[in-house]
Amino acid sequence: MRFRDTTLDKIADMICGNPEAGDCFVYRSSSYLTQFFYDIDFEFNHDGSTRKWWVKDRVKEILDSPHQDDQTPPDGFLRLIDRLMEIDDASDDDPDRVEALDKLNAALARERFEAFYGDDKHCYIRHAGTQKVLGISMNPHRPLTSQEQKRRDMLATFLDSASEDELIEEVLLPLFRQLGFQRITAAGHKDKALEYGKDIWMRYKLPTQHYLYFGLQVKKGKLDSAGVTKTSNANVAEIYNQLLMMLGHEIFDPETSRRVLVDHAFIVAGGEITKAARNWLGGKLDSTKRSQVMFMDRDDILNLYAVTSTDLPASCIQEEPELTDDIPF
Repeated sequence: MRFRDTTLDKIADMICGNPEAGDCFVYRSSSYLTQFFYDIDFEFNHDGSTRKWWVKDRVKEILDSPHQDDQTPPDGFLRLIDRLMEIDDASDDDPDRVEALDKLNAALARERFEAFYGDDKHCYIRHAGTQKVLGISMNPHRPLTSQEQKRRDMLATFLDSASEDELIEEVLLPLFRQLGFQRITAAGHKDKALEYGKDIWMRYKLPTQHYLYFGLQVKKGKLDSAGVTKTSNANVAEIYNQLLMMLGHEIFDPETSRRVLVDHAFIVAGGEITKAARNWLGGKLDSTKRSQVMFMDRDDILNLYAVTSTDLPASCIQEEPELTDDIPF
């Protein structure tokens, strides 16, 4: 990942605590610079050269490490920002690090990033274009904070009464946009003639600039394999033919002007997808198609919403907590 030289100069001044960065950053001599990078798991030893230029080269080296895409800096850079902005390093004139945060954001704005503090007093950054929160703790299986749990509970209440179209348009589309998918297109249930077994298709851009295409078959309630299903549930046998149709039918990507096959199929349910349903479907598909199928149930949707700070549906906005950026390590 490439940052402008001006941006790197300013970040290096902040790490060094040079006068150019102001009095809101801690001054670090040679040994303390070495300790700074050790704290974020980099074994960089200051060689006695000019501190600013040495730090600038180290930051550039961290940015050159492997990362997902141009909108997602390497984990090492995220750790660097968090260490730089620790509350314990606040000066007497800037106890809440408001001035320090303003100076950091003035530098990051050139690269279309924005830094902010979570409720846990750690500093995170998000991409200004996508508003995607970037952190090393975007794990949906970790313990949730109280604010995240409130958001999760509100979405669960919404899903209890949501229709299939509302599940698609107000929940899944915003979620997949937040996760970085592109060209997300809903077929809709008003015109079923062009669905060909899928409710949504979308694509994901790999770091190699290649695309993977996904089709989604969405069901409102529980997905099971019982011989007789309740009205609110769906039987996995009902989606078997739709799944085959989805994997076998081409979709047209207007940006690349070509027709492509779906690489992977998502089976998404607003309720539980039972183990028996997954096994039944796996037994019906051959090994090639079986490897293309992925499942996402109610818990997956709720947990992903909680940790990615995706906007809740409009009917939940009035009850949404004011602070939603509390993402712990």
